Amino acid sequence: MSDTVSGLLTVGLLVLMLAVAYHPVGAWLAAVFTDTRHWRLERSVYRLVRVDADSEQGWRAYATSVVVFSVVGTVALFALVVAQTHLPGRQGSAGMGLTTALCTAVSFVTNTDWQSYAGEVGATPLLQTAGLAVQNFVSAAVGLAVAIALMRALARHSVATIGNFWVDLVRGVVRVLLPASLVAAVLLLAGGVIQNLNGPTTVKGLAGVAQVVRGGLVASQEAIKEIGTNGGGYFNANSAHPFENPNPLTNVFEIFLLLVIPFALTRTYGLVVGDRRQGWALAGFAGLLWAGGVAVTTWAEVHAAGAVTGSMEGKEQRFGVWGSTLFAASTTSTSTGSVNSMHESYSPLGGGTLVANMVLGEISPGGVGSGLYGIVIVALLAVFVAGLMVGRTPEYLGKAIGRREVTCAALYVLVMPALVLVGTGLSLAMDGPRAGMLASGPRGLTEVLYAYASAANNNGSAFAGLGADTPWYNLTLALCMLLGRFVPMVLVLRLCGLLVEQRNRPASLGTMPTHTPLFVGLVTGVAVILAGLTFFPALALGPLAEALS
Repeated sequence: MSDTVSGLLTVGLLVLMLAVAYHPVGAWLAAVFTDTRHWRLERSVYRLVRVDADSEQGWRAYATSVVVFSVVGTVALFALVVAQTHLPGRQGSAGMGLTTALCTAVSFVTNTDWQSYAGEVGATPLLQTAGLAVQNFVSAAVGLAVAIALMRALARHSVATIGNFWVDLVRGVVRVLLPASLVAAVLLLAGGVIQNLNGPTTVKGLAGVAQVVRGGLVASQEAIKEIGTNGGGYFNANSAHPFENPNPLTNVFEIFLLLVIPFALTRTYGLVVGDRRQGWALAGFAGLLWAGGVAVTTWAEVHAAGAVTGSMEGKEQRFGVWGSTLFAASTTSTSTGSVNSMHESYSPLGGGTLVANMVLGEISPGGVGSGLYGIVIVALLAVFVAGLMVGRTPEYLGKAIGRREVTCAALYVLVMPALVLVGTGLSLAMDGPRAGMLASGPRGLTEVLYAYASAANNNGSAFAGLGADTPWYNLTLALCMLLGRFVPMVLVLRLCGLLVEQRNRPASLGTMPTHTPLFVGLVTGVAVILAGLTFFPALALGPLAEALS
């Protein structure tokens, strides 16, 4: 009973923290991206990269900027990963093979942060700080920029531009992610997270066994990995490591960090489009899915077969079942990928729920930026379905949702399932990839399905039961990360171009309200049905079959 009470109090504290932050953070984000003035530091950056900060871009130019910036970032990070062991500060790090290096570079540029390498062993302190941490900032800012562009497209009428990517990128880093990470890092330091440049130290544990303990600039990287919904751990154990996440207070704070911007963006959305009720509706939809995921995962682990106080296998004693499942459900709902427990050790239903969180499209509430535009895509499809049911042209915020708009939305929701199912099917059909599975049967299917769902959704968390550091998995997962990140982004920006050109249609008696509980229920139903129609057979053969057996 005490575990249940403390768990409920933890969830209540988290919800209270999010509720308190919702209004000010959402308003702050809206003010940042609607400000007509540029800071002096920002102007210096624009001059350096030769960008006219006062000009705006159409959707094609915006999309080209997103892709070119990310390609250049991938090449630069790949070069740094390959060269890391020849640069100062190696500290005994083993480095990475070429395919692992490519997978790592793609992973951090796409905001996935999938780690095929052992954190502190595979990456030097220089790579961790000058390479991976930098991408944690800019990759999150790219997703945020695309979400802001979509908000502008819905708010504007009869124009051809959706903003300036370079301005949105710089403001996202300078005004949002850097100050937020600074405050978070100081609080994490106060909570016991380390921040030093100490080299490896050999110590003896209680059993007398020698162990190498490494230091590092952990608090600063921990802050942005959670705030930017990145997820790459400084250490191999990620947020289960006591240097990254020492106690229950830092645990709930880190969960708060990975949820706060995605949820607050719904408030920003309402302010930018000029109707706060729209933001409340999207927040209600995301909150409903998130609460469902937390409830089912926690129930499954608390009532795991044969356990007296819940299944503690693969979980840290200092967090317990509730602190572990709350983190797991939140990280798979936000494309973060940070973990404080081993998901391979979860019960079939608990692990299956974590997979389900991702295959929903990570819209509960999703990653920084990517979650918001994913939610809007589902809302557009819900409006279209409702319009077909009543026999009228569907509209959303005064914009007609016609054939071209629905085509973009439909292609958006098809990209991720195609990558996940094709990747999983090919891996299970070949002997080499199957050899990397720790388990066989339904559990083995879940391991592979989880890996490709994590990659295609740019989540980055691992089931911890799949030996994925092989050429096959490194290359195919990297391809899924690239396509899963940038094809949907380009489709969203194409949709922006279609929406921003339209004239505003005034609401009439036949206009369906999109801020009511009924609409929230409709959007939830569309999201669940889409995921169910696509992934139910795979889930039935994997976690559901294991649970029933």
